[in-house]
Amino acid sequence: MSPRVVVMELARLEAAHLLGLVQQFAELVEESAPDDSDPAVLRLVPDAYDDEKAAQEFRDLTAGDLLQRRRADAAVVADTLADVAPISDDPADPALHAQVQIRLDPERARAWMRTLAAIRLVLATRLGIAQPEDDDPDDPRFGIYHWLGYRLDGLVEAIGDPQQ
Repeated sequence: MSPRVVVMELARLEAAHLLGLVQQFAELVEESAPDDSDPAVLRLVPDAYDDEKAAQEFRDLTAGDLLQRRRADAAVVADTLADVAPISDDPADPALHAQVQIRLDPERARAWMRTLAAIRLVLATRLGIAQPEDDDPDDPRFGIYHWLGYRLDGLVEAIGDPQQ
């Protein structure tokens, strides 16, 4: 039996914007060090323990590998988008809204899910979302955060439901 493939449809403009987000995320992770004090980076390498000393020791041992995996996952997503993301500078170009299909085998789909979730963590940190009530769906700054959640939810459903 061949591995299950998920087919995701995006407008070419969405693919271009997503590629830009993934590239920005990859730059953030690439420029980060395991001991970085940036709250968004710290959110990507969370504390494993309540005890501050134990949490720091754990982070010292694992953060570098975790950030490297996040870079590798982002590279998979960027590579997947590379062929479908180039767009015209003409805002009236109808090709911007043309649907493109992205085919994801299980390994790539998992890399996509991890990357979308990680980008949402960074955005949540930057937007000040610590609790569900901190989210403001009427504030346009939260639009990308919600769109990524929508795409992530779709992938999770597609991977989890063998009938799709």
